Amino acid sequence: MALQGNLRDFSATEILQLLGMQKKSGCLLLEHGSERARIYVLEGRIVSTRAPGMAADDPLLKFLAQIHRLSEEQQRGIVAIQVETGRDLVDLLLNGRYLDPEELELLLERQILDEVSRVVEWDAGSYRFETTPQWTQPVHVRLGIEGSLIEAARRADEGKRFAAVLADPDALLGVRDLPDPDEPLSEEERELFGIIDGRHTLAEVVAAAPLTAYEARESLDRMLHANWIECVGRREPITAPAETSPILRLEPVVAEPVHPPRRGILVELMLAAVAIVAFVGLLDLGHALRTQLRVHDDDVFVEAQIRDVRYALELFRRERGHYPGRLDELVSDRWVAAPQIDVPGHRLHYHTDANDRAYQLTLERLR
Repeated sequence: MALQGNLRDFSATEILQLLGMQKKSGCLLLEHGSERARIYVLEGRIVSTRAPGMAADDPLLKFLAQIHRLSEEQQRGIVAIQVETGRDLVDLLLNGRYLDPEELELLLERQILDEVSRVVEWDAGSYRFETTPQWTQPVHVRLGIEGSLIEAARRADEGKRFAAVLADPDALLGVRDLPDPDEPLSEEERELFGIIDGRHTLAEVVAAAPLTAYEARESLDRMLHANWIECVGRREPITAPAETSPILRLEPVVAEPVHPPRRGILVELMLAAVAIVAFVGLLDLGHALRTQLRVHDDDVFVEAQIRDVRYALELFRRERGHYPGRLDELVSDRWVAAPQIDVPGHRLHYHTDANDRAYQLTLERLR
């Protein structure tokens, strides 16, 4: 018999604690208004918060898009392959070499903790635990329920403090004092230094950061208390169009026209990052391209653009069994938009061997 009830009577925290103590295996389904969540447990440990396969609202794919770990073109390629093959998202990420096993494990832990932190805040709704279905996919993480709940409670407390300290989404953030060269900084904090330039609001910085909203605010709070950054003004809010979800819909028709990527705030942020990053020497750019392509360290946008071209080349090869003979085949087959193979200020050279089994990509800076 399924365990079910109302979250007003027993909270998600209490239900998860029970499942952990009794070392249960199965799936906990939770509903709160229009929101839904699922948590798979195996012998009292959390192994996933997503259904096998790849649903239209897959939490992991949404998470990877939110932290800018997958570009829109990469998402489009993954969706196309998944619709055709029905394979699980994690399988596609690993075998498509979007992620290596170590990075996947870290990202899964972050995604699961983010999901658990979300559902423990629900004070109303319903829950239902069933011993079937159970998690049948390979297990990449096993998070202890007690530890996960402690972290979720810490985030809830810290979130209230952040809401007071970082209360105004329209506040403009600027650099006040650069940290000591020997100061230990996380990779995320280094990237935030490249985004904060006195011209972008708190909300824009959080949106552009390669972090969840909580993680970004946590890093910004530390930077504020260290007197590295400060509020330098305020921009009056303007009416903005409704945002669209960063996740791509899983629909049978995937051959929609590929629109050129937006180059508004994000590009402006990235270009602003160049000056600060080059000055403080915080980021070691070009790492992802060091084996095949040398990119000048002072152009973050160029590096990101080339990285997307390389991902598109790999998607093309996996589908066709060979690389394209010319780069414009990526455009005609809708793996990338035309502007993405036109690198501003550079000339892109692409060559393949006689059988199109290997390629060489070089970048020439135009003087």
